[in-house]
Amino acid sequence: MLKPRSLAWGKMDQLIPAIVQDAFDGRVLMQAFMNPEALNATLETGKVTFWSRSRQRLWTKGETSGNTLVLVDIRPDCDHDCLLVLARPAGPVCHLGTDSCFDGEDASHTGLAFLSELEKVIVQRHAERPAGSYTTSLFEAGVKRIAQKVGEEAVETALAAASGDDTELLNEASDLVYHLLVLLRSRAIELENLVNVLRSRHT
Repeated sequence: MLKPRSLAWGKMDQLIPAIVQDAFDGRVLMQAFMNPEALNATLETGKVTFWSRSRQRLWTKGETSGNTLVLVDIRPDCDHDCLLVLARPAGPVCHLGTDSCFDGEDASHTGLAFLSELEKVIVQRHAERPAGSYTTSLFEAGVKRIAQKVGEEAVETALAAASGDDTELLNEASDLVYHLLVLLRSRAIELENLVNVLRSRHT
Protein backbone atom coordinates (compact mmCIF):
# COMPACT_ATOMS: atom_id res chain seq x y z
CA MET A 1 0.00 0.00 0.00
CA LEU A 2 1.52 3.28 -1.11
CA LYS A 3 1.92 5.84 1.65
CA PRO A 4 2.45 9.29 0.06
CA ARG A 5 3.98 10.70 3.25
CA SER A 6 6.74 8.08 3.14
CA LEU A 7 8.07 9.39 -0.18
CA ALA A 8 11.26 11.48 -0.35
CA TRP A 9 9.57 14.69 -1.52
CA GLY A 10 12.38 16.90 -0.18
CA LYS A 11 15.05 15.62 -2.60
CA MET A 12 13.70 17.51 -5.65
CA ASP A 13 11.68 20.41 -4.25
CA GLN A 14 8.48 18.39 -3.72
CA LEU A 15 8.71 16.66 -7.10
CA ILE A 16 9.23 12.96 -7.80
CA PRO A 17 9.85 11.36 -11.23
CA ALA A 18 7.00 9.08 -12.32
CA ILE A 19 7.70 6.40 -14.92
CA VAL A 20 4.54 5.15 -16.63
CA GLN A 21 4.45 1.54 -17.76
CA ASP A 22 1.70 -0.26 -19.68
CA ALA A 23 0.07 -2.51 -17.08
CA PHE A 24 -0.58 -5.21 -19.66
CA ASP A 25 2.45 -5.58 -21.90
CA GLY A 26 5.11 -3.81 -19.80
CA ARG A 27 6.08 -1.12 -22.32
CA VAL A 28 7.53 2.05 -20.83
CA LEU A 29 5.19 4.77 -22.08
CA MET A 30 6.38 8.08 -20.68
CA GLN A 31 8.06 9.90 -17.80
CA ALA A 32 6.83 12.99 -16.00
CA PHE A 33 6.77 14.42 -12.47
CA MET A 34 4.36 14.26 -9.58
CA ASN A 35 4.06 16.47 -6.53
CA PRO A 36 1.92 15.49 -3.51
CA GLU A 37 -1.20 17.05 -5.05
CA ALA A 38 -0.73 15.19 -8.35
CA LEU A 39 -0.25 11.90 -6.54
CA ASN A 40 -3.35 12.45 -4.42
CA ALA A 41 -5.40 13.35 -7.50
CA THR A 42 -4.17 10.19 -9.23
CA LEU A 43 -5.12 8.00 -6.30
CA GLU A 44 -8.51 9.67 -5.81
CA THR A 45 -9.67 9.80 -9.45
CA GLY A 46 -7.94 6.78 -10.94
CA LYS A 47 -6.67 8.95 -13.79
CA VAL A 48 -2.92 9.52 -13.85
CA THR A 49 -2.16 13.15 -13.04
CA PHE A 50 1.17 14.97 -13.07
CA TRP A 51 2.63 18.33 -12.13
CA SER A 52 3.46 20.33 -15.25
CA ARG A 53 6.70 22.21 -14.65
CA SER A 54 6.21 24.39 -17.73
CA ARG A 55 2.62 25.37 -16.90
CA GLN A 56 3.05 25.24 -13.12
CA ARG A 57 -0.21 23.40 -12.55
CA LEU A 58 -1.71 19.94 -12.21
CA TRP A 59 -2.09 18.11 -15.51
CA THR A 60 -4.25 15.03 -15.97
CA LYS A 61 -3.01 13.00 -18.93
CA GLY A 62 -5.57 13.20 -21.72
CA GLU A 63 -7.48 16.19 -20.37
CA THR A 64 -7.49 17.72 -23.85
CA SER A 65 -6.73 14.77 -26.17
CA GLY A 66 -8.88 12.20 -24.40
CA ASN A 67 -5.92 9.80 -24.34
CA THR A 68 -6.06 9.17 -20.61
CA LEU A 69 -4.02 6.82 -18.46
CA VAL A 70 -6.18 4.71 -16.17
CA LEU A 71 -4.35 3.82 -12.98
CA VAL A 72 -3.82 0.15 -12.17
CA ASP A 73 -1.11 0.37 -9.52
CA ILE A 74 1.62 2.71 -8.33
CA ARG A 75 4.81 1.72 -6.53
CA PRO A 76 7.80 3.57 -5.10
CA ASP A 77 11.36 2.46 -5.74
CA CYS A 78 13.67 1.29 -2.97
CA ASP A 79 14.78 4.85 -2.13
CA HIS A 80 11.23 6.23 -2.22
CA ASP A 81 12.30 9.00 -4.63
CA CYS A 82 10.82 7.61 -7.86
CA LEU A 83 7.42 6.14 -8.76
CA LEU A 84 6.49 3.34 -11.13
CA VAL A 85 2.97 3.94 -12.43
CA LEU A 86 1.20 0.95 -13.97
CA ALA A 87 -1.63 2.15 -16.19
CA ARG A 88 -3.90 1.26 -19.08
CA PRO A 89 -3.57 3.79 -21.90
CA ALA A 90 -6.68 4.93 -23.75
CA GLY A 91 -5.07 5.85 -27.05
CA PRO A 92 -1.58 7.07 -27.98
CA VAL A 93 0.46 8.37 -25.04
CA CYS A 94 2.97 10.61 -26.83
CA HIS A 95 1.93 14.01 -28.20
CA LEU A 96 3.50 12.89 -31.49
CA GLY A 97 0.77 10.29 -31.81
CA THR A 98 2.85 7.22 -30.93
CA ASP A 99 2.13 4.68 -28.21
CA SER A 100 5.33 5.51 -26.31
CA CYS A 101 7.34 8.69 -25.86
CA PHE A 102 10.62 6.77 -26.06
CA ASP A 103 10.82 4.61 -29.17
CA GLY A 104 8.80 6.39 -31.83
CA GLU A 105 6.59 4.56 -34.28
CA ASP A 106 8.12 1.14 -33.67
CA ALA A 107 7.77 1.19 -29.88
CA SER A 108 4.95 -1.33 -29.85
CA HIS A 109 6.68 -3.71 -32.27
CA THR A 110 9.40 -4.86 -29.89
CA GLY A 111 9.40 -8.25 -28.19
CA LEU A 112 6.20 -9.63 -26.72
CA ALA A 113 4.60 -6.18 -26.95
CA PHE A 114 3.94 -6.97 -30.61
CA LEU A 115 1.20 -9.39 -29.54
CA SER A 116 -0.59 -6.49 -27.91
CA GLU A 117 -0.15 -4.42 -31.08
CA LEU A 118 -1.46 -7.29 -33.21
CA GLU A 119 -4.50 -7.55 -30.96
CA LYS A 120 -5.17 -3.83 -31.49
CA VAL A 121 -5.08 -4.30 -35.26
CA ILE A 122 -7.53 -7.21 -34.98
CA VAL A 123 -9.82 -5.13 -32.78
CA GLN A 124 -9.74 -2.37 -35.40
CA ARG A 125 -10.52 -4.83 -38.19
CA HIS A 126 -13.46 -6.17 -36.18
CA ALA A 127 -14.85 -2.67 -35.70
CA GLU A 128 -14.24 -1.25 -39.18
CA ARG A 129 -14.46 -4.37 -41.41
CA PRO A 130 -12.27 -2.96 -44.24
CA ALA A 131 -12.89 -4.58 -47.62
CA GLY A 132 -10.20 -6.94 -48.87
CA SER A 133 -8.90 -7.79 -45.39
CA TYR A 134 -8.46 -11.48 -44.57
CA THR A 135 -9.30 -10.70 -40.94
CA THR A 136 -12.54 -9.05 -42.07
CA SER A 137 -13.43 -12.17 -44.08
CA LEU A 138 -12.97 -14.29 -40.96
CA PHE A 139 -15.24 -12.09 -38.88
CA GLU A 140 -17.85 -12.07 -41.65
CA ALA A 141 -17.73 -15.89 -41.78
CA GLY A 142 -18.65 -16.12 -38.10
CA VAL A 143 -17.43 -17.72 -34.90
CA LYS A 144 -17.88 -21.32 -36.05
CA ARG A 145 -15.67 -20.80 -39.11
CA ILE A 146 -13.02 -19.02 -37.04
CA ALA A 147 -13.08 -21.86 -34.51
CA GLN A 148 -12.67 -24.33 -37.36
CA LYS A 149 -9.62 -22.41 -38.59
CA VAL A 150 -8.10 -22.53 -35.10
CA GLY A 151 -8.59 -26.29 -35.08
CA GLU A 152 -6.99 -26.64 -38.50
CA GLU A 153 -4.01 -24.51 -37.52
CA ALA A 154 -3.59 -26.46 -34.26
CA VAL A 155 -3.39 -29.74 -36.19
CA GLU A 156 -0.92 -28.29 -38.68
CA THR A 157 1.20 -26.97 -35.81
CA ALA A 158 1.26 -30.38 -34.17
CA LEU A 159 2.18 -32.09 -37.47
CA ALA A 160 5.01 -29.61 -38.04
CA ALA A 161 6.35 -30.30 -34.57
CA ALA A 162 6.17 -34.05 -35.12
CA SER A 163 8.03 -33.77 -38.43
CA GLY A 164 10.92 -31.93 -36.77
CA ASP A 165 10.79 -28.98 -39.17
CA ASP A 166 11.37 -25.95 -36.92
CA THR A 167 10.77 -23.39 -39.66
CA GLU A 168 7.43 -24.93 -40.51
CA LEU A 169 6.60 -25.22 -36.81
CA LEU A 170 7.19 -21.48 -36.33
CA ASN A 171 5.08 -20.64 -39.38
CA GLU A 172 2.18 -22.83 -38.30
CA ALA A 173 2.39 -21.70 -34.68
CA SER A 174 2.25 -18.09 -35.88
CA ASP A 175 -0.90 -18.88 -37.87
CA LEU A 176 -2.38 -20.57 -34.81
CA VAL A 177 -1.72 -17.60 -32.52
CA TYR A 178 -3.15 -15.15 -35.05
CA HIS A 179 -6.34 -17.15 -35.56
CA LEU A 180 -6.69 -17.66 -31.82
CA LEU A 181 -6.56 -13.88 -31.30
CA VAL A 182 -9.25 -13.48 -33.97
CA LEU A 183 -11.38 -16.11 -32.23
CA LEU A 184 -11.01 -14.37 -28.87
CA ARG A 185 -12.04 -11.03 -30.43
CA SER A 186 -15.08 -12.66 -32.06
CA ARG A 187 -16.18 -13.58 -28.53
CA ALA A 188 -15.28 -10.11 -27.15
CA ILE A 189 -12.49 -11.61 -25.04
CA GLU A 190 -9.25 -9.67 -24.63
CA LEU A 191 -5.77 -11.17 -24.62
CA GLU A 192 -5.39 -9.74 -21.13
CA ASN A 193 -8.21 -12.02 -19.95
CA LEU A 194 -6.24 -15.00 -21.21
CA VAL A 195 -3.10 -13.79 -19.45
CA ASN A 196 -5.05 -13.38 -16.21
CA VAL A 197 -6.23 -17.00 -16.38
CA LEU A 198 -2.66 -18.18 -16.94
CA ARG A 199 -1.46 -16.02 -14.08
CA SER A 200 -4.11 -17.46 -11.75
CA ARG A 201 -2.81 -20.96 -12.51
CA HIS A 202 0.79 -20.03 -11.82
CA THR A 203 2.19 -21.30 -8.53
